[in-house]
Amino acid sequence: MYFAALLARTEDGWEASDTDLDNVESLTDLIDLARSTAVDDDTVVALIEQEDAWFGVVRVDGEEDPRIFVSNAAAASRSSYGSMLTDELLGSDEEEVELDDLDLDGTEDGEEDVVAVFEQGSSTEDDVDAADDEEGTGAEPVPAGPLGDPRLLDDLGVGHKELLDLDGDALSQIAESLGATEVLEAVR
Repeated sequence: MYFAALLARTEDGWEASDTDLDNVESLTDLIDLARSTAVDDDTVVALIEQEDAWFGVVRVDGEEDPRIFVSNAAAASRSSYGSMLTDELLGSDEEEVELDDLDLDGTEDGEEDVVAVFEQGSSTEDDVDAADDEEGTGAEPVPAGPLGDPRLLDDLGVGHKELLDLDGDALSQIAESLGATEVLEAVR
């Protein structure tokens, strides 16, 4: 079971809308939907979760490229909506992306790689091999941990360390930090 909502920032706070994922077939569809709910091209945050297995955050700021974070890429990659996010972050077969050229984890030169540290503590080589076998492609394995930009909500009140530590009802905790609890609960 999935839950998804869009939080659009306005000058008076946040507005929430329930997102019907049945009409969302690609990440582009989700981004277009987010942009259509934006007020004056302000920030829209798309929140998706699957029964506490994983959650994803997509931040859209006007016409800028979206920023994406997924709490557990291996779990998300096994679901239709989660795979939209992980495919974008890892690069799909249709578009070759050099991961070394992307700042997927939000670290700066000289900073410790947050995603690699998380993986060391929560996955084993067998987990990575199993994820690779599931994909059946021999391509880069999907990490059994967070993937993307954990700093995408830093300026909105959800620090990257807080985002990486979330579990359980993560979307409610994010909404609380954003000051959007009431509007999120109204569409839940």
